[in-house]
Amino acid sequence: MKYLALAILAFGSVALPAEQAAPPRHTNLAIVGDSFLINGEPTFKGRTWRGHRVEGLLPNARVVQGIFDDLNPATRDLWVYPDTGKWDPDRNTREFVAAMPSWRQNGLLAITLNLQGGSPLGYGNKGWINTAFTEDGSLRPDYFGRLERILDRADELGMVVILGLFYFGQDQNLRDEAALLRAADLTLGWLHDHGYRNLIIEACNESTELGYHHDLLRLPAMPRFLQHLRGVNRNGWHFPVGVSLSGGEIPTPEIVAASDVILIHGNNRRGVETTPTRIREMIAQTRALPGFRPMPVLFNEDDHYAFDQPDNNFLAATENHVSWGFFDFRRKDEPFTDGFQSVPVDWTISSPRKRAFFELLQGFGPTP
Repeated sequence: MKYLALAILAFGSVALPAEQAAPPRHTNLAIVGDSFLINGEPTFKGRTWRGHRVEGLLPNARVVQGIFDDLNPATRDLWVYPDTGKWDPDRNTREFVAAMPSWRQNGLLAITLNLQGGSPLGYGNKGWINTAFTEDGSLRPDYFGRLERILDRADELGMVVILGLFYFGQDQNLRDEAALLRAADLTLGWLHDHGYRNLIIEACNESTELGYHHDLLRLPAMPRFLQHLRGVNRNGWHFPVGVSLSGGEIPTPEIVAASDVILIHGNNRRGVETTPTRIREMIAQTRALPGFRPMPVLFNEDDHYAFDQPDNNFLAATENHVSWGFFDFRRKDEPFTDGFQSVPVDWTISSPRKRAFFELLQGFGPTP
């Protein structure tokens, strides 16, 4: 592919020097059928939760702002910390990394990041610029420096990172499709060069959202883009890939055919409530799609909680052997300690909602 060749030629400014080998890694993710394995063993091996098999699941949380910054001076002051009155992207990543061991100790095995973040208000985009790529698709060293700190710590802790490449409301900051492909190829090459094996690549967040500027990130072209990502390999090995659609939507047969992992979102869609019943329907409908094969189905965004109720979205997914992802944003009337997405973020387990999620997760039992 001509864009891949372009990316390789341009890679010298961001790749590891040729004489420097990638450091030894500790966490190797594999997929066997519909289950996830870490270092050759199914996650939660032999375990059940409330009578449901959890072996092979990958419970996760949406913490996409781990490398967040705002390159727009007009909006940067929206994200100041309450104790300093300043925004500090390095503090954000430093506190993120410091919190990761407590997440892991409480049973969280995976986190979702995005190289163009997510809405720092929880929902909506209004002019801020948060992107790890320059206009021509080059990688920004400051963003990738922060990313490296998180990926290294995840590898040390035995955690998986679902790494999103693009986000609606930010993809327009790439000049054209060639720049977008260059950004994707450079990113995957950087990840290969650093030796990571604990990643799932999410091509973009919610491909069916209307805010995408580039056609390649919209649903009709997405199977082609997923195949492109799978083609960026080293010695025949590629990072497992998938793409999410908007809340309440299921993938197309073409998306299934081009994916290694099925990523689904449980948020409401255009006023339609995504109830536990709808979660069960989405899972059944996905597995009934033409061409579906044994493969993991994973929610990596759902803003429904009700963790104290006898039925909730977490339970509906888990009882069907589907991994569930906690999307926790801070509402306008909530304190700084709430939320895992709204910037600035308190990354500790600091609110009743966070504690309720992790208390449920602890029921899966200890992890290695």
